[in-house]
Amino acid sequence: MPERPAPGAGPPAQPVRGAGGRGEATHGAGNVPGGGTGGTGGSGQAPGEGPVGGAVGAGGAPGAGTAAGAAGADASGAKAKKRGKLRTALGGLTTRGRSFLAAGVAAGVCAYVLGQTDLLRVGMLLAALPLVCVLVLYRTRYRVAGSRRLTPARVTVRSEARVHLRVDNVSRLPTGLLMLEDRVPYVLGPRPRFVLDRVEPGGQREVSYRVRSDMRGSYPMGPLQLRLSDPFGMCELTRSFSTFDTLMVVPRTVPLPPVRLTGDATGYGDGRHRSLALAGEDDVIPRGYRHGDDLRRVHWRSTARYGELMVRREEQPQKARGTVLLDTRRRAYGGSGPDSAFEWAVSAAASVCIHLLERGYGVRLLTDTGTMVPGPEGVGFAGDSSDTAGLLLDTLALLGHSEQQDMAYAYDMLRGAAAGQEGLLVAFLGDLDEAQAVTVSRMRQRTNRAVAFCCTDGTAGAAAGGTTGATTAGGATGAADPSANWQPPGASSAATAGDGAGTDESLRVLREAGWTALRGGPGLSLETLWQEADELVVRGTDP
Repeated sequence: MPERPAPGAGPPAQPVRGAGGRGEATHGAGNVPGGGTGGTGGSGQAPGEGPVGGAVGAGGAPGAGTAAGAAGADASGAKAKKRGKLRTALGGLTTRGRSFLAAGVAAGVCAYVLGQTDLLRVGMLLAALPLVCVLVLYRTRYRVAGSRRLTPARVTVRSEARVHLRVDNVSRLPTGLLMLEDRVPYVLGPRPRFVLDRVEPGGQREVSYRVRSDMRGSYPMGPLQLRLSDPFGMCELTRSFSTFDTLMVVPRTVPLPPVRLTGDATGYGDGRHRSLALAGEDDVIPRGYRHGDDLRRVHWRSTARYGELMVRREEQPQKARGTVLLDTRRRAYGGSGPDSAFEWAVSAAASVCIHLLERGYGVRLLTDTGTMVPGPEGVGFAGDSSDTAGLLLDTLALLGHSEQQDMAYAYDMLRGAAAGQEGLLVAFLGDLDEAQAVTVSRMRQRTNRAVAFCCTDGTAGAAAGGTTGATTAGGATGAADPSANWQPPGASSAATAGDGAGTDESLRVLREAGWTALRGGPGLSLETLWQEADELVVRGTDP
């Protein structure tokens, strides 16, 4: 008895190939479990009977088309790169090299037309000479190494630094003529250029030049450009090294005399509040005995209690603290340039920081924006290491004007300290209105001693009665062009009088709050002002 087909079963499904070779839906394909349901994905197959046509693709194996396309793209990119290098090399032909190449081609054409074999040889020689020079020079330029060295890498304003350039030939062939050009910012002077003769295989050449800047800041040096030429003058190629160096120009500092402006007497001075550690006393907190400890420091009571040898721990002396406040508000300073009041204040702040570090103080720099250096988020005082001095100088080298309108942020940073715990506070301020003078005067409550220098352009003339010094109308020391800062008659004197009146009022407010306040600015000697402030502190009187 013949088998009857299953209910609902149709005729066997016959896959039909479309034009693209992909499986398409057939009549009855939907009756087979897992069969295709139409479109490009199915061919009426049961599960596991072979790959689905839509996932295979024309290449056969899955992903073969993508791999082939990637390989083709890489090959095309490599060919394009080679063509670019060839164009670069041929583009380095000089007028002489192009002339030789053109003469060789012309001689070859004439030899072919006239049937002259000797002329063909001459043409081949003329054409081959510049091409060989290009090939040799192109391979040589990547076998020449260049380096740069700065001595020193950190200089003060108006001081010179020397830049050393070194070229090494690491190839087995001698180089031709080498031309060096180092890119430097225009403020450091013109770009230096050097011409080096033939460098033997494995040889080296070193040249140097000097740079100088009248403005502080960070200046990138480089990249170094190297132009190579073959001995026949047929080709010139240029190579730029990617390395950069940085020259840091920091504010100029002046040595300050040791005075008694001590916020915490544990540093130097009269020493009326020195800690017990400075007198040789020991703390009663014991610690375990270590090899090399003095047996006279054994704490016998603690030894009997703990059952091991205990010694008295030496108390670490409390480091004197100093905070240097620098007003960087743009509205507080009128002039600009290397001889402006702001630059004088920056240089003076750097001098005080270095002076306090040399005297054993823990120093931090505070600006009107509330930024403190060093320490995370401005907390903590720095020690007297050279790294700290470098950090402070680098910070001042990059410091510019701020857009702050007041000194509230600086006051908030000092407000969290207990009264008298900030030690010595030295402030370099610009023009202050009445409200800002009151804000600054309140900072005195957090310090043991506070000294302020109000720095404005043109303050030297107004301060002639108190401290000697001379300056031009524009704030620059020495001779200046009278027409550079010309003003209508009477305007200059009126402005100077106005600035002097505002500065006098700020000084009065600060002195009433307990500050030792003096005028400062271009043309005035910081050493003289520093000694004068110390004398005022000793006498306890106002200037």
